[in-house]
Order: sequence, then structure tokens, then C-alpha cells
Amino acid sequence: MTKHLILLFFLMTSAGLLTARTTKVHADRLWTDVEGKPMNAHGGNILFHDGVYYLYGEHRIENTPGVSQDGIYCYSSTDLVNWTSRGYVLRPTGEADFEMGCLMERPKVVYNKRTKKFVMLFHLELKGKGYAAARVGFAVSDAPDGRFRFVRSLRPNAKRWPKDFKAKEKELALSWRGKDLSKLGHEQWKQAVETGVYLARDYDGGQMSRDMTVYVDDNGKAYHIFSSEENATLHIARLTKDYLDYTGEYVRVAPGGSNEAPCIFKKNGVYWLITSGCTGWAPNKARMFSARNIFGPWKQHETPFTGPGCETTFSGQGAYILDNRKRGGGLYFVGDIWQPKQLSRSRQLWLPIDFEDGKPSIPWRETWELELPD
Repeated sequence: MTKHLILLFFLMTSAGLLTARTTKVHADRLWTDVEGKPMNAHGGNILFHDGVYYLYGEHRIENTPGVSQDGIYCYSSTDLVNWTSRGYVLRPTGEADFEMGCLMERPKVVYNKRTKKFVMLFHLELKGKGYAAARVGFAVSDAPDGRFRFVRSLRPNAKRWPKDFKAKEKELALSWRGKDLSKLGHEQWKQAVETGVYLARDYDGGQMSRDMTVYVDDNGKAYHIFSSEENATLHIARLTKDYLDYTGEYVRVAPGGSNEAPCIFKKNGVYWLITSGCTGWAPNKARMFSARNIFGPWKQHETPFTGPGCETTFSGQGAYILDNRKRGGGLYFVGDIWQPKQLSRSRQLWLPIDFEDGKPSIPWRETWELELPD
């Protein structure tokens, strides 16, 4: 009997009688929730837990230009189409490094199976300090849509060198301490960055942490990936088992390459990292890197984006890679089309990731079919 059912299923699938549920997605629309209100959560990620998708992001203040925002917001959905507002999940508490008026950007929430806690990391800038603080904030919650508790903020890996730095590299980096970089040409500056001028400068207090993402590998180990060294270099730093601190192991990716907005995924044992250049709110041509070990070495490739508008990443910037393969879907590039005059109305950019000749390819599609989970 079982054999006959399997054969019948195979024949119906081959004949197209059984098809996955799909819905049409517009690649660059302003998404709305089930009440018809624009979704105001940007630069974040999507977490799947117990049959529900949770979308987190920066909540930007309505009708206010510039970077003003007042917390981290959450929406939930069971089908990636119909989103319900869950409200704020994190707002400033009034502490010295976390008071109203601070900047919270690029929030990423992951679930720690060991502690059974939901952990949020985010880029934190102190009130009135512009982008000088360059810290990472940590918060935890017992529920994906519950209020997160602010734990602390810091700069990563104080008094730690990259794991591949030997005595010679450390000595060379320290030789830059106290030197004036303002008169260096671009190539000289890049050489200084490559040899660790900013690493040495920030060694005692910790490395700068700006645009960021968090990646949990198949073995449960988690990594914080962030723009550092005045946005000149990416760092990949391993987190402790509770995801609330650093083990001290980290590497640099593309020193002097000026990358931000990192998005990462893995397929067939290869890690793929998609980033943008550093041009403020203006869009630019995305970059791509690959490695067989998350600590490298990393190899740079051409941009994965193709078609009209690919030179500016279709006017967008990456936030996160949604991996829906375990639920019958695919890999999706999730980004923001920033509207600097009113960031709360920034549009979402969603596109499926294809593979051609073993490499990711993200062609422009004005509309495409999203496979819905059963």
C-alpha cells in the first residue's frame, strides 16, 4: 500500500497536479501589516520559531528626517505575507549608554538553544555623539516577541589581536600609534589600515562595531560580523556560548576595503558574504566574498546582482539573508531601499537567490513567486 501511495505522489508531482502554495511578491514595495499600516522595522532580520516568523528592525520616527528612531520593533507572520504588529521589543532604559536619543541600528535576534533565550545584538551609538561610539549592544528575552532586557554595551575584543596576527604583525601595527594619518594618500592610508593602524589605536578599549549581522552556524556556534576600523575593515568575531560576550577569537576580512551592511549564508559547505560599499544612505554596487571556513581565507567575487539597476543594488542595501530551505522555500536577499528624508517610509527589497556555476546570482525581478510554508 505504501509503495502505491509513493508512486501515486510521484506521478502527481511529475504531472504538476501537486504544487506548492505561492504568492506574488513585488521586489521593492513598501510593505504593510494586516491593518494596512506601513511596516516600520528596518535593517533587521527574520527569526523563525515554533511555526512563526518574527521580523525585527529599527523603528524610525514618523515625519522626522535623518536618523531619528525610538526603539526596535517586531512583526509576526505565519506565511511571510500577512504581518501582525507586535510592538516595541526594546526601547532605551535611561542608562548612561542607553538613553532616549541614542541610535540603535541593524538589530539581529537569534535563539540560543543552550540557554533557551532570545538574544539581540545591535549597533549602538550614544546620545549626541554621532557615530563616534561605535559600540555593540546586547539584550535578552524569554520570548521572541517579549520585551528584551538590555544587558550592556561595549566595544568588542579589547586587548585582543586577530587570531592570525603573529608577533611581527603586532609590532608593525603598534608602530603606527601616534602617527598623523591626515596627510596620507589613499594607497598609503590603505596600507596603514592593512597593517593595523586602527587595530592598534583601539586595542585597549575594544574595536569599533557599526553595521552588523549575527550568524549561528550548524554546530550552534555564533559569530558577530561587523564593520570596524572606521568602516574600513570587516571583523568576524566568535561569541561565547550564551551569545552575550566574545571568546577573543576574531579575524579581519578585506582590510581597507570599506565594506558595510554584511549579510551571510552557507550552502554546500561554503560561506557567502554579501556587503555594500560605504556611501551613507546612497546606494552602491554590492560586493561578495566566499570562504570554506568562517575564519577565512575569504575570496572576493563580482557582485551577485544582475540586470537593470544592479550597479546600485537596485537602489537598496542588504540587511539579512532569509534561509527558508528547511521549510520548503529558498534563500532570499532582504534589504532596505532607504528614504533619507523620511526613513520610516523606506521600502523593503526582497529577491530570491539563485545559483549559477556554483555562485550566488540575484537577478532583478519586479515580481516573483514566494513559496509559502505548509
